[in-house]
Amino acid sequence: MAFVWPTFEDILRARSIIKKYLPRTPLYSYPQLNDFLGASVYVKHENHLPTVSFKVRGGINLMHHLQPEEKRRGVVTASTGNHALSIAYAGRLFGVPVTIVMPEQANPVKVKAVRSLGAEIVFHGRIFEEAKDRALKLAEERGARFIHPANESFLIAGVATYALEILEDCPQVDMIIVPVGGGSGASGCCLAKREIKPEVQVIGVQAEKAPAAYLSWKAGNIVSSRMETVAEGLQTQMGYELTQEILRALLADFILVSDEEMSRAILTYIELVRNLTEEAGAAPLAAAVKIRERIRGKTIALVLSGSNISLERLKGLFLL
Repeated sequence: MAFVWPTFEDILRARSIIKKYLPRTPLYSYPQLNDFLGASVYVKHENHLPTVSFKVRGGINLMHHLQPEEKRRGVVTASTGNHALSIAYAGRLFGVPVTIVMPEQANPVKVKAVRSLGAEIVFHGRIFEEAKDRALKLAEERGARFIHPANESFLIAGVATYALEILEDCPQVDMIIVPVGGGSGASGCCLAKREIKPEVQVIGVQAEKAPAAYLSWKAGNIVSSRMETVAEGLQTQMGYELTQEILRALLADFILVSDEEMSRAILTYIELVRNLTEEAGAAPLAAAVKIRERIRGKTIALVLSGSNISLERLKGLFLL
């Protein structure tokens, strides 16, 4: 199947749509974090959006572009949480019925939030891929629009708008470090920087215990792998075609971090920035620590992609 990449014009159109519903998120620099990393560090606070995650940008853009009949029939998707929040939030905005298939052990914080937005939740499977397969079948049974979590140009164009904001607010940036699950965020960053400042390096970060996107990027084809990380936003069992095409062409580097490194990064954010994040949102900071010598003296942006962490998980971190 051939996929069409979003164009820069698609990203600009997405911004004109999204700005009606979402605020521009802050890009802040913190002296303590600068000293800690030995670099000029800017944190992109996507955790300040209404769903506490960047993905809502893509959900709104995609929902806006649905045909009237698609809106009437409703949409079905699968998610471990943040994508679910995105589609549920956008569905409520546009009056579209939304069904989300979530793994049986999904984060209860995200489950409650999705349910509060009026979406129907179906629990299925132990892992995300099992939930995704069920969502596809359910969409076929109902005649609903299936929304793939990554292979959707409108999703990528929507989330790429945060990269526009970074590049406009910090034109001197040398490097943007982005968490990678399905890869929509990193793909969007790559497409935006290609037009505005091609020399900017976009670096993806994934969990060592769920490295499918990293392995797919390295191999040049779609690879499946284990999925054992606690980082829900990075829990994908395989690479996805559209985002992998973009990443292979434009991503500067890809780094793996351990669950322990992400946990320490969550605590570092709490201590130095006084902001909460989930593991996926902390992954860029974990990667920056890992490549501290490489970033020394540079201007870098860390994408704090979301803060939907459970209280139980947060309590456990303070026992480390």
